[in-house]
Amino acid sequence: MNVPKIQQTRLFQPGRIGCIDIANRIVMAPLTRCRADEAAGDVPGSDINVEYYRQRSGAGLIVSEGTQVSPRGKGYMATPGIYSDAQVEGWKAITHAVHQAGSKMLAQIWHVGRISHPELTGGLQPFAPSALAPEGVVAYTHQGKRDIPVPLAMSAEQIAEVVGEFRRAAANAMRAGFDGVEIHGANGYLIDQFLRDGTNRRDDAYGGSVAARCRFALEIVDAVVAEIGAARVGIRLSPLTPFNAISDSHPQATFEHLIEQLDRRGVAFIHMIEGATGGSRDLPGFDYAAARKSFRGAYIANNGYDRTLAIDAVESGRADAVAFGRAFLANPDLPSRLRRGAPLNQPDPQSFYTPGPAGYTDYPALDLDEQAAEA
Repeated sequence: MNVPKIQQTRLFQPGRIGCIDIANRIVMAPLTRCRADEAAGDVPGSDINVEYYRQRSGAGLIVSEGTQVSPRGKGYMATPGIYSDAQVEGWKAITHAVHQAGSKMLAQIWHVGRISHPELTGGLQPFAPSALAPEGVVAYTHQGKRDIPVPLAMSAEQIAEVVGEFRRAAANAMRAGFDGVEIHGANGYLIDQFLRDGTNRRDDAYGGSVAARCRFALEIVDAVVAEIGAARVGIRLSPLTPFNAISDSHPQATFEHLIEQLDRRGVAFIHMIEGATGGSRDLPGFDYAAARKSFRGAYIANNGYDRTLAIDAVESGRADAVAFGRAFLANPDLPSRLRRGAPLNQPDPQSFYTPGPAGYTDYPALDLDEQAAEA
């Protein structure tokens, strides 16, 4: 593989996603950390939340952890929301710190659908396109592990309500100082549940054909675009992942249609999980290269990228930017390490979702003198 000189490598050079100028093509992927203030109403913005994102502001673009659009959209303990004034104020402290450090930030707006439990939502029953519980998936609550109940199949009125919640979340994101939003359409959560024929058994305007199953996703996109403009909107997709018991019999047809429609709407980017989320990249059934060619916005590649793969993907034009997840957990200065070819800290899975700074803000950066010499 022919890797150009680092100072000429596009991965480390400025770029543009929609109307957002970024200092480099390295994206911090959304990472659930379960450190919002539940007692205050799932509010982010504590000192450690601010410091966590500030530390990682060497990324050209940061995508926030998934932030639920409503109380019923919550699927995990201590995840932040973006539907209340207190949550908006909490996010303001984070976006201000990120901007002061020279990066840009998107809010990932999220509804988990059936991947939840009433103990996490104040007693509300989970929503889904169809009344099908996710086989083999459990919810983690303050009372311990719980089997996920059969969800409520959403009515047309409830669908419209959730579309409105996404629109409100986008407006709140702009109030909170974000540069735009990423709609979470991946990993077996609500939008993905509507897209797939394994979870969507509806026989109305939102189920059956590929176009009907894509309708919910596109109504959300249209609502968010109407609120903040297409140049500040993207969506995360995972055509092949089996995560959260999701499946589709013809992912190529499903996601080919969806991406064609996204392209017509002129959204800023698609953020593509290539292969199984957190697993193999080599799953058959979807042509990512064709998707990249058919979409005129930015293509952000994700899943299993290392330094060499990322440099090659951006240099060759297969991607406009590359998102890193777990590597950013343990390496707050990941872009500097990638630029220098420095070794990476390894993340501690035991601290991914635990309260407090351990495994969150205490991973060491490169020696500051070495970084200064590099600059």
